[in-house]
Amino acid sequence: MILDLSRVLSEQHEPIEQSVPIETDMFRCEMGNFNLVRKPPLSLSIVYVGDKKLEIRGKGEVTAVIPCDRCLADVQVEIPLDFYKKVSADPEGADETEELDEANYIDGYSFDVEQLIYNELLVGWPTKILCSEDCKGICNVCGQNLNEGTCDCEDTGLDPRMSVIRDVFKNFKEV
Repeated sequence: MILDLSRVLSEQHEPIEQSVPIETDMFRCEMGNFNLVRKPPLSLSIVYVGDKKLEIRGKGEVTAVIPCDRCLADVQVEIPLDFYKKVSADPEGADETEELDEANYIDGYSFDVEQLIYNELLVGWPTKILCSEDCKGICNVCGQNLNEGTCDCEDTGLDPRMSVIRDVFKNFKEV
C-alpha cells in the first residue's frame, strides 16, 4: 500500500494516524519463502518534526509459517512489528546525518508501507525456530522425524576422522 505524504509535508503538517492493512501474503528472502497466515492491520503514525524530517511509529504483528530448525515441521510464529523511526523526506539531506534511519520506503511524497513492513520483518525475523524445546530432530541417515517415532538405522557414532582426538582423550583417562 502506498500512502500519500503530501498532507504531512505541506504547510499544515497534518499527522497521519491510520490503521493500514498488510497486503503481503508471503515473506520472500534469501532464507526462503514463508507464508504469512495472520496479519491484522498495522497501526501507523507519521508526524512531521521539522526540516523535512518525519517520525514514524508502528505497532502490529504478523504470524508466519516457518519450518522447525531440527525436524522441519511447520511452526506458526508470531513476529511483533513495533518500531519508531526518524527519517528524512529530503533525498539530498538524508545523506548528511547519521542519526536518521534509512528510508528506502519513501520516494518523494509516496510512502511504501509494504517495503517498511518487509524491512521490519527482515530485522525482527527469529534466528532459531523450534516446534518444542525437546524436539528430537530428524535421523541423519533416513530422514525419519524422531518426534513421530524411531527408525531402524544404526547409530553411526562418531565420525571416523575424529578417531585421533578420541585416542587423545583415552590416553588422558589412563593416566
